[in-house]
Amino acid sequence: MTPQELRALCLSFNAAVEDFPFSPEISVFKVLGKMFALSYLDARPLTVNLKCDPEDAVRLRAEYEGLVIPGYHMNKRHWNTVTADGALPDRLVRELIEDSYDLVVAGLPRAERLRLDRP
Repeated sequence: MTPQELRALCLSFNAAVEDFPFSPEISVFKVLGKMFALSYLDARPLTVNLKCDPEDAVRLRAEYEGLVIPGYHMNKRHWNTVTADGALPDRLVRELIEDSYDLVVAGLPRAERLRLDRP
């Protein structure tokens, strides 16, 4: 996955925006003000921090050792850093990004979820 593909995918979700609260180099993708992905798009290898169900996070780290690691500078229980430079199948990276978005949306108040058309 290229940085441009990663950005386009993250911005393809309903109400998703790109923000730069930490520095101009670090893209933070949010839905209604809540972060679901964070990436330094110029980094090599390309990685992205994604929210993850705690049980799935542990399983993914074991299954993809070295490519899925505890979230860098994040809550290690709920966030993974995922290598997105082609070492993992792009389909898996896309699914993990979508799962992260869905987890964040699920934590939003019901009225906001309805606004997003995702009860």
